[in-house]
Amino acid sequence: MWVDPNLNDFYSRVARIEKSHAKGYGFEAAGTVGRKASGRSTGRVFKLVKPVLLVLAVGIGVKGVIHYFIGAQTYENRVSALAAGDGFDPVGAWLMHADPATLFVSSQLQSLLPR
Repeated sequence: MWVDPNLNDFYSRVARIEKSHAKGYGFEAAGTVGRKASGRSTGRVFKLVKPVLLVLAVGIGVKGVIHYFIGAQTYENRVSALAAGDGFDPVGAWLMHADPATLFVSSQLQSLLPR
């Protein structure tokens, strides 16, 4: 019986691949779409940046809605009272002060929902 030498080479490569798969390694051809993304190290940064940006956007949105509903003067009075408190109250006042983004959200709400 005649055996093709290429067939032996093929089976040895398949055995190497199966052994590597058993160890947990994977194979993807260059230029194909797969799980492994190029530039994988930047994925960690985006995993942290996205939630932080979401929390900031929600926080600014909530502050803008509160500023719109209670009015500018009442909002400033409450933040000033919070700043005069003790413990963590000044930290809360610093977080709740009317920054430009909060004022922008409030003005956009005023134009969309006039009282």
